Amino acid sequence: MAVAKSQGRQRKQPWSLWTEKRVPSEYEAVTFKFHNHFRNEPAPFELSEDWSINVFYRTNRENSPLVASVDDWEGYRDVRAYTYRRFVEEQKDREVYCDNLIDEFEARGHYEKLSPAWLDFLRDYYLPVRFPGHAAQMSAVYLGQMAPSAFVTNTFYFQMANEMRRVQRQAYLAQVLAMDTGRPELAETERARLTWTGTPEWQGLRELVEKQLIAYDFTEAFASRQLVLRPIFDHLFNTEFAQIAERNGDGLLSMLHADFRTYDQSYAADNTKGLVAYAVGKAESNRSLLKDTAARWQALGEKAAKGIAEGFAKASGAGSATEIARRTIDAQQKLLADCGL
Repeated sequence: MAVAKSQGRQRKQPWSLWTEKRVPSEYEAVTFKFHNHFRNEPAPFELSEDWSINVFYRTNRENSPLVASVDDWEGYRDVRAYTYRRFVEEQKDREVYCDNLIDEFEARGHYEKLSPAWLDFLRDYYLPVRFPGHAAQMSAVYLGQMAPSAFVTNTFYFQMANEMRRVQRQAYLAQVLAMDTGRPELAETERARLTWTGTPEWQGLRELVEKQLIAYDFTEAFASRQLVLRPIFDHLFNTEFAQIAERNGDGLLSMLHADFRTYDQSYAADNTKGLVAYAVGKAESNRSLLKDTAARWQALGEKAAKGIAEGFAKASGAGSATEIARRTIDAQQKLLADCGL
């Protein structure tokens, strides 16, 4: 009797507790309202509301203009609806591709065939990229940590993983280049650090990166990273550098950065456009807010692009620094236009 009664009872779907009366997707079920500390009163975390962590979050998240202007951040959706499982499955395929690519080039003795002039260029104007690459990781983690919903957070954590992927490949290549070409300085961290902190061509990017890392307000951090730093950095290294590498016989680096451009860069750009569209759709005033915030960082972005372009222009077949910088800013401005900004 009890068994029959149990079988006849309708199972309650967790989605019925939400505003929409439908069964959630896997993506929604593991993401919806995960941030139980957002807009939690009287303070985000169950500590004294005057404690520094609560003051920090209220100041830089709840009271950030972009965050405060939107009543419901649970409505945003990742353009690819990634769960951790789906992200790892797809990126595994990308890693297998990159592994096979590297194996194929190494089997041909690729590194030993590179010219001394190209190796000098890599040492001075490419290999120190791991420093801004690590900074890009940190800024993605920060935005994920401060985001107003898990739907937003996860997009930045996946961007962070993609940044790590890029840096790991660069670190591996630095070590292999050093061993296979008999030039140990190519893998020396201290030398790369001194180049990053002292070579004039890197200083514009360094200034942009370091100031972006201390943009604590969520609006400021989002606009400075996603609308200025990221599109400039990605275009310089995934497009301009990739083309220069191809012209100098380094098909491996050219193809690796083409892969980063096609998958990692496009994911970040699509979510930038998606988040801007969502915020502007909720409050039209966010259009001018984001436009004005990005504009405050534009001069730093252009200075960064100009400096790296001057370094790139020293490679054989690179073209002029003016043209490289112009194409870089054009690419960044196209992203802004695609965002309606």
